[in-house]
Amino acid sequence: MLLYLMRHGIAIDREDPECPPDPERYLTKKGREKTREVAMGLRALGVRPEAMLSSPYVRAVQTAEIAAEVLGFSRDKIRQTESLLFERKPNELFRELARVRAKEVMCFGHAPHLDEVIALALGSRGNVTALKKAGVACLELKAVSPPRGILLWLCAPRTLRALGE
Repeated sequence: MLLYLMRHGIAIDREDPECPPDPERYLTKKGREKTREVAMGLRALGVRPEAMLSSPYVRAVQTAEIAAEVLGFSRDKIRQTESLLFERKPNELFRELARVRAKEVMCFGHAPHLDEVIALALGSRGNVTALKKAGVACLELKAVSPPRGILLWLCAPRTLRALGE
């Protein structure tokens, strides 16, 4: 399985007086624009997920919806899962992935959770990545349970935006 892990785009700052509770924090205008540009880069790379899973938090769902639109994936088929929330254990996501019948899966979530997911898949005891907002990692999973894979690539948002131009 190819597993793409994308951190949500730029969301309203927690310090902003208009900031809603954390689950409802949303992408800013700049966050939506940059996320769309990143998704264009993913399209240029030939990313074609057959399944999409998202944290239920608004900023992650919005990121997933933007990516789905650009990548030609039906927004109605994005599945929200609490296994992508940042306080969850990475193994919860892999248990869920074991039930997904797809060769390419894209997940949308939060830091540091996604970095912990990558570390677990690589067999590392500590984080080896630090995904930036709208950053993406691609793993080739040789096994889902227990997770075992290799990191094929890790792209900063700037790189993906340049690829999409």
